[in-house]
Amino acid sequence: MATSKVTSSQPPRPPRPNLAFRELRAQRSPAEFAAAVRRAAREIGERVSCDARYVGRVEAGEIRCPNYAYERVFLHMFPGRTLTDLGFAPRASVRGRGARPTEDAPPAHVTTPAYPAGGATGETWRAHEPYDTQNPYETHDNYEESDVLRRAFMTGGGATVAVASMGTIGLATTAAAAERRVRRPGVPDADALEEAVRRIRLLDDRHGADGLYRRAATPLRAAYALLDAGATRQTTADRLHSGAGELAISVGWLAHDSGRFDDARSHYAEALATARMTGDAGLESHAFCNTAFLARDAGRPREAVRAAQAAQRVGRPLGSARLMSLLALREAGGWAGLADRTGCEQALVRAQALFERGPSDADPEWMSFYGEAELEGLEAQCWSTLGDWSRAARHAHRAAQLQDPHFTRNIALYTAELTDDLARGGRPDEAAAAGMRVLDLLGQVQSSRIQSMLAGTTRVLLPHRRAAGVGAFLERHASLPRTA
Repeated sequence: MATSKVTSSQPPRPPRPNLAFRELRAQRSPAEFAAAVRRAAREIGERVSCDARYVGRVEAGEIRCPNYAYERVFLHMFPGRTLTDLGFAPRASVRGRGARPTEDAPPAHVTTPAYPAGGATGETWRAHEPYDTQNPYETHDNYEESDVLRRAFMTGGGATVAVASMGTIGLATTAAAAERRVRRPGVPDADALEEAVRRIRLLDDRHGADGLYRRAATPLRAAYALLDAGATRQTTADRLHSGAGELAISVGWLAHDSGRFDDARSHYAEALATARMTGDAGLESHAFCNTAFLARDAGRPREAVRAAQAAQRVGRPLGSARLMSLLALREAGGWAGLADRTGCEQALVRAQALFERGPSDADPEWMSFYGEAELEGLEAQCWSTLGDWSRAARHAHRAAQLQDPHFTRNIALYTAELTDDLARGGRPDEAAAAGMRVLDLLGQVQSSRIQSMLAGTTRVLLPHRRAAGVGAFLERHASLPRTA
């Protein structure tokens, strides 16, 4: 195997702290300021996952110029100021920057199976590549200005992007590559792992799970190989454990959404074990949350209730009302599956009250999907399970209307739910119209869950093929290519 050597005639220049940005934060904590950034982003229709670590990196000078999404948000927060006023370097001056070593970076003389010498957080390793490269599926949802992120967005589209991205950010995409590591993992690997999780979530939000799942398992094995190798610092080890657990949940969700329930159960259990080994309450509550959802879908409603209640016990000290709201909805879904209308209604009331407390700094990053649309959609599923079709249709309609266009998969899911509720509620013409909207979205979304829902709905609509629009919907659905 070829080796790569790094030579330099002068020592690397340390980053210069961004004092202007620090002054703008004033008396707010980094977490409070990050929450303000996220609120400002929502005001202008941007999506950034700013957290205290990102704020710290900006203030430390590690991020010399933000990406375009953050630029728009910062200029919205501080009208009349330029990036230079905020302490950033001009965008043109940071093109073709040289790599800087970072904490836990590998030594200069290394074998480089996964990424070039200098570490995954070096500023550029292909000087000819354009700054802030945009992916065709990335309109403005980039998360932070780092080389790890930009390399993740440099390849093609769809499911191929996810796999290429996981490889280019430092996670091996083959078992052989995972075994070729010759150094202990460090900060670049933790950054890469966290970015892989974000990337999978983003692609699933837009395109569904079917094209992603089969290719995501090997990077997960590579992530656990990083844990086995052992990090040199405890803070890095903690990040690797948390990242591997979140990646296990993400891969488990891809299995779940594509109908591979046994695989999903295994991945969720792996995440739960990782959480308990490290005492990570946030990861544990997330794993229990997804386990409850899976149990409901797999026809084990009592397990769904118990898993959701366990998630609430673990998650309550975290201080996130939105997390507790979602967990109450998971419990409500279990009660609905048990045909316990009273238990379901009580959990729904609790979920609504907790949701109305609003977002907070304690909300986990993975909950970016949970807004009013998801609340309405999950309530629709509860009423559908209980056989209250008109009530279910009303909530499903609201969910589809309220959903952020970014979450294409969820729009298709809520509209498929609406289609089924209308069909079973004796409104076949309206069901056909809604079903046509789902079919329009299937070119962008690959989800076995949605396809299974539509298949069930078509069986309900068959006796009504002479109703307005129903025949056309059935014919179009029948012409869809069948997936293996």
